[in-house]
Amino acid sequence: MGISYDSPEDNKGWAELMGFEFPILSDPDREVAESLQVRRQPPHPLAAFPRRVTYLIDPEGIVAESYDVGRNIKGHAEEVLGDLRARSG
Repeated sequence: MGISYDSPEDNKGWAELMGFEFPILSDPDREVAESLQVRRQPPHPLAAFPRRVTYLIDPEGIVAESYDVGRNIKGHAEEVLGDLRARSG
């Protein structure tokens, strides 16, 4: 799943436009971003946007791995999927 500051309606439209087959949840009050430590604070020039981080969560709900993606997304999905396969045995 993904999480965005945008409204549920905006997230739904974005997911449909991009063809995502996973939900994008809304965090307009930024509570989830704060709890996951991805919220940027003013005066950061990108304070309106959270940091891009991926979390690999195990079947027990424990964060097994985190990836600070930033702007370098090339190969990111393959890295996460490789780690997931390695953990799945």
